[in-house]
Amino acid sequence: MKDVVIIGGGPAGLTAAIYAARAGMKVLVLEKMSYGGQVSLTAEVENYPGFKSIPGMEFSGNLYEHALAQNAEVAFEDVRQLKPRGEKKKIITAGKTYEAATIIAASGAARKKLECPGEAEYIGKGVSFCATCDAAFFRDKTVAIVGGGNTALGDALFLSNSSKKVYLIHRRNTFRAHLAVQRAVLKRKNIEILYNTTVESIAGGQFVEGCKIRTPQGTKDLPVDGIFVAIGMKPETELLKGLVKLDRYGYVLTDERCATAIPGLYVAGDIRKKPLRQIVTAAADGAVAAVAASEYVTIRQERLKFIHHLE
Repeated sequence: MKDVVIIGGGPAGLTAAIYAARAGMKVLVLEKMSYGGQVSLTAEVENYPGFKSIPGMEFSGNLYEHALAQNAEVAFEDVRQLKPRGEKKKIITAGKTYEAATIIAASGAARKKLECPGEAEYIGKGVSFCATCDAAFFRDKTVAIVGGGNTALGDALFLSNSSKKVYLIHRRNTFRAHLAVQRAVLKRKNIEILYNTTVESIAGGQFVEGCKIRTPQGTKDLPVDGIFVAIGMKPETELLKGLVKLDRYGYVLTDERCATAIPGLYVAGDIRKKPLRQIVTAAADGAVAAVAASEYVTIRQERLKFIHHLE
């Protein structure tokens, strides 16, 4: 039986593993694919404190090695079901059932994709899902951003500060973003809005060189150096549905200690409801959740010792 089982090997999960292991806990991380999460798909990380620039894969590898160095275990298994109530919580994978005193769910949130030809091939090579992360790579270049909500319009404003030209591609003729954000976008001279337009495909050589768009007048090629996709996110909370409280978008509601209403069940990273989803906030969540879980285990152990003493 483990003290802490962590579901997800991204920045939140691996940071939680480091902190919990340093607190003397027996820690197991379960990751269904590869460590690092979305950051492993990022060409360069330039917004994490202490690193002017570091490749996403290197950053992910550092986190992974750090967790292993603290004696945390990592197993690459797909978790199918959680039974988080009671003293012995069960984590059921495709082939095993693990028991733990506490669980930290850190399965992350996936950016919704366009699902068009060329998108997958150019992720990290001109296709990005994070303007805050990757804007610096497109300084003085032409980019397109796809979406119509607050994130898309906010990203368009952010990109317009450094990019030469920003195309804002939206499938409708009105935006969902707040009116103040819309007004700010309309005032930017280097932002061109393409209403009633969708991206049909993405193409290029080693890197993105353009995309084919469908407009009310037909299809045409749009030369761009980068494409930012901001059409929403989908939290990976299937395991938690019916167990904890979710908001209307599927994000988990927790307190400031990343705790849920189920004792010993914590949530960290992008699946948690919060105003900013970045590597630094995921890592912070992981640290907070790990400390809370470690305290829970320590109190539980002391309680069991007291009960045994009475017996």
